[in-house]
Amino acid sequence: MNDIIEKIKIPYINRELSWMDFNGRVLEEAFERENPIMERIRFLAITASNLDEFFMVRVAGVKEQVNSDYRGEDPSGLKPKQLLPLLSQKIHAFTEKQYSCLYRSIMPAMRKSDISFILPEEMSPDQLRFISDYFGKVLFPVLTPLAVDTSRPFPLLANKSLNIAVRLKGEEDSYFAVVQVPSILSRFLEVPSTRGKTYVLLENVIMYKLEELFELSNIQSACPFRMTRNSDLDIDEESEDLLIEIQKSIKKRKRGKPVRLELIQKCDVETREFLIDMLDVSEDEIYELPGPLDLTFFSKFASIPEFKSLCFQPIEPVYPPADFWGYDDIFEAIREKDRMVHHPYESFDIVVDFVRRAAEDENVLAIKQTLYRVSGHSPIVAALITAAENGKQVTVLVELKARFDEENNILWAKKLEEAGCHVIYGLAGLKTHCKILLVVRRDEDGIRRYLHMGTGNYNDSTAKIYTDIGVFTCKEPYGTDASSLFNVLTGYSRPPEYNRFVVAPHGMRSFFRRMIEKEIENSRQGLPCGITAKVNSLVDPDIIELLYKASQANVPVRLLVRGICCLIPGLPGTSENITVYSIVGQLLEHSRIFRFENGGSPKIYMGSADWMQRNLDRRVELIFPIEEEDLRQRAFAILDLMLSDNINARIMQSDTVYAHIDKRGKAPCNCQIEFSRLAQAAVNKYIEQDGNKPFRPIYSVELR
Repeated sequence: MNDIIEKIKIPYINRELSWMDFNGRVLEEAFERENPIMERIRFLAITASNLDEFFMVRVAGVKEQVNSDYRGEDPSGLKPKQLLPLLSQKIHAFTEKQYSCLYRSIMPAMRKSDISFILPEEMSPDQLRFISDYFGKVLFPVLTPLAVDTSRPFPLLANKSLNIAVRLKGEEDSYFAVVQVPSILSRFLEVPSTRGKTYVLLENVIMYKLEELFELSNIQSACPFRMTRNSDLDIDEESEDLLIEIQKSIKKRKRGKPVRLELIQKCDVETREFLIDMLDVSEDEIYELPGPLDLTFFSKFASIPEFKSLCFQPIEPVYPPADFWGYDDIFEAIREKDRMVHHPYESFDIVVDFVRRAAEDENVLAIKQTLYRVSGHSPIVAALITAAENGKQVTVLVELKARFDEENNILWAKKLEEAGCHVIYGLAGLKTHCKILLVVRRDEDGIRRYLHMGTGNYNDSTAKIYTDIGVFTCKEPYGTDASSLFNVLTGYSRPPEYNRFVVAPHGMRSFFRRMIEKEIENSRQGLPCGITAKVNSLVDPDIIELLYKASQANVPVRLLVRGICCLIPGLPGTSENITVYSIVGQLLEHSRIFRFENGGSPKIYMGSADWMQRNLDRRVELIFPIEEEDLRQRAFAILDLMLSDNINARIMQSDTVYAHIDKRGKAPCNCQIEFSRLAQAAVNKYIEQDGNKPFRPIYSVELR
């Protein structure tokens, strides 16, 4: 693949710059006046959270390449030393836009709803007494001012923590102290108000009362600041104990080199120089901002229950989904035919029920599952523990290398082991990202393997806001493939020839190449052809080159790419037959779906893999075909509806700018709202057929 990159310079957008464009599309939703005000605030917070992770991993990686004098070019032709200033320029412009959105768009809209943030100098005497009382009773006992001098070095500050640098006047020179804004307390505090809701930020309360922390000193200035560290783990996967090695690496993350210093614009020169010196940052790593640092707190603010009417109408998952309506026995339902569920329009509880039922069913002999990211109070893990306690063979691959979920996964891995589960911590050199659950059951006619295969994580929390699809089956070819895959994951088995599965890293790249080349050949022969793909990211140069070749062969290519897209559509002679859409809306698009027209007999696949080098070459990934005709038609309809969206969707132009879909002459179509309506309508049909008498739920109350 690297040879291809060297020989052929294909049109290609740098990955990091494309990611910034994606975050820009999220920020556009914060500007969108038709969105409820609390959702606009939430989108703004998401852009801040996204940017934090971008600095901790991607920007940090580019800086490391520059520091090591790496001079190689990426597929776009940029060297790290060329990319870094482009990134810095783009990020600085982006942060300006964030605060423009906050002060010129969001804050005025909040005031119209009688919601405001104020400073102590804007407060009435009653409000000042209130925050003084709060400071004395709550804040003061928690705060720990840290002096910085020859005997007390600059403290090791936690990554992303919010702090206040205080400059104090000495007899001759200034000296400094640092006060950390306690993250254990709410960042915002409601103060009494005669009208609406009024709030003050915690750091402003602290700065107002600094004299009580430094009674014997003359305070010259105070400046909030925040530091972001390099947080990409460097793990020795040849270590004897991977769990211990990752725990060590997590501790190193807290001491990672700073890659960004955020300051309030009003920071005085001496304090600014002091922080630059203490944190060893360069000028291009400094971001001077006009408002509160760390806008991620707005996510919690937007979730205040009293603001519910200022949020999107919630998408309520239906339960049970239509495919399982009327079945007391989930295994019976799967034996009859394959079943499909579309989350969060259809409740993820059906997946939880599958594991819980398997844990309690005396005929279930074994459960095998992969876990990449799970919630903090995972009912899936609880059910696996119950299964082990009930004497079943439970094997779980917990991917300890899931970035920023390492600590959570270590905790669950230990609990699973303590319960008697066989736990594997992933594979050396590879992340296990496939989403698969296998239940081995003794049925009346013999041993049968029941499967759930999905496009998303077994995480009941994110399943409420991420769109994903899962398929249940007990067909023998799939069961055989599942057993073979788990043997590869848990033992030293060689990757087999699978019946239905397409598995990375050994077979997925060649599969996609084969399928795309077949569409090219079908076009040349005058047969029906076309490629439709929905992924989170399109980065892989080899895949992009193949898609360009398909376009040049007059194969229509429709791409739904939520995030990074390094391909450039609409270029004459190269990609004029390629259309790229991005859907950013109320829910986060997460499912991966691939359709190939196949000469008039379309094939459709789903799974866990994006079109990125890491997914195709450095991860264990799974995609699987949808074969039952009713499920195939439903999958086709899902893609078609998303391609009809003209509310959440944007289309990428040949200049790489994304534009909203032209709605003139078209009925409004929000695919996420329509999917919710369709899920409810499918269930309503059964309710009406049964005379409004609901069936019993699949999972018994006792087991819930």
